[in-house]
Amino acid sequence: MAEPVEKPTDEPLDRWGGWRGWKAPEYLKRGSGPNDLRLVAGSAVLGLVVAVGAVLAAGPWDSGQRKAERDRAVVLQRAGGVHHEGDGPGGPEPAASAPAVLGALGTTTGLKAPAGAGSLEAALGPLLDTPALGSVTAVVVDAATGEQVYARDAAIPMTPASTVKIATAAAALSALGPAHRIPTTVTLSPDSRTLTLVGGGDPTLDKGDLRALASDTARSLGEAGAGSLRLAYDTSRYSGPALHPIGPNENIAPVSALMTDEGRLDKSDHGPAARGDDPAGDAARTFAGLLDDAGVATRSDPASGRAPAGGRTVATHLSKPLSALVERALTNSDNDIAEALARQTALKAGEPASFAGSRRAVTARLKALGLPLGGARLADGSGLDREDKVTAGLLARLLALAAGPDHPELRPVLTGLPVAGFSGTLGERYTATSPATGLIRAKTGTLTGVNALAGTTVDAQGRLLAFAFLASGTTSAADAEDSLDALATALTRGTR
Repeated sequence: MAEPVEKPTDEPLDRWGGWRGWKAPEYLKRGSGPNDLRLVAGSAVLGLVVAVGAVLAAGPWDSGQRKAERDRAVVLQRAGGVHHEGDGPGGPEPAASAPAVLGALGTTTGLKAPAGAGSLEAALGPLLDTPALGSVTAVVVDAATGEQVYARDAAIPMTPASTVKIATAAAALSALGPAHRIPTTVTLSPDSRTLTLVGGGDPTLDKGDLRALASDTARSLGEAGAGSLRLAYDTSRYSGPALHPIGPNENIAPVSALMTDEGRLDKSDHGPAARGDDPAGDAARTFAGLLDDAGVATRSDPASGRAPAGGRTVATHLSKPLSALVERALTNSDNDIAEALARQTALKAGEPASFAGSRRAVTARLKALGLPLGGARLADGSGLDREDKVTAGLLARLLALAAGPDHPELRPVLTGLPVAGFSGTLGERYTATSPATGLIRAKTGTLTGVNALAGTTVDAQGRLLAFAFLASGTTSAADAEDSLDALATALTRGTR
């Protein structure tokens, strides 16, 4: 019997607007050394506890969540947080010391004494052995020192599901930088008779962006646009199969260099949704109507084709910075953006922007970062493909690398992780009274029989820990998620 179509359950509670203005804690931006990481981690604990209180006091979840996030951002700014554009004059305020913060919060959060290697075995071992997890591998790394403080079967490749998005995002940031923007352009042919909408691979392009492109096109053409023009659309930047190996699916549109709203047909901005089977054609037809509104008439329905050589660019739209796309992909577990990130990495490497070319490019970029790739196979960028294989050691070390001083370009990997009890795919996991709420930032992963959790947390000593737990053979997604959440919580609490 054929295997049922996968329906990953990484469905976030919040929308993009709920995280767009979030300010990153200073330890994610400065990365000066081990002491800074420990000190600012403690300051982050204080901000998160204040935010939890704000959630409880704010009333209904939707408005309460947003109020809590705003309050949390203010607290983190006062403790040394900065925005993506960098520090202002004089730099950030110094962070409070972790021991003082943790001492004041000890009775509130339930944090206990610091956990060493032996106590971590005692705390994690029984939880890893729970039947709900099936076969499970685990790695915990001290982000400040790079020391692996716990491991179980660290080098065994497992199906990562959506936690592979961490690797996809890191490769794209490393290759292109966090400030990179994906262009969508309009060109005019040398004979001034044909306009071509050229897709650059931005899946977040929307109708408003197309309207701006149409207006800019009309202004640029001036009198040359008074007559009727042909309209074409160019998707040649991508190659290979457009359909993901999982097949037609509400979790991902056909992968195209040109689309609006990720091919969604229901005006949603995250989670499963009905998708069009011709996202490029749909975008071009929408653009044709907007051109007409702007005073540029087109002769017939737009046709697919390459932009003529020698034409000139008459309008350009740039996506949000890659850092913002990475954050959205990780927070919302966005499969369409993840596949776009993989293809942008391929283009930078000179590989075909296909599933195969993306696999080679992402793998090569991770290898260049010095990460352990034994047994790794990155079949896609989103984690929907069961042929993906990575180790817990790879994910944990990648997260630690993103927190360190040597690769500040990787910081959005951490700032985009969902926050336990607050945002994205962890918005409905953990409770307001859990000692781990607000402390754990982690990417979830869910396929039938596969559950994973990989991220960071702060332990009772104030250390920033990077962790990865990968489980296969699970029989209940809910029970497996509870078990994974208990493992991450155990890292924050230490031992009694």
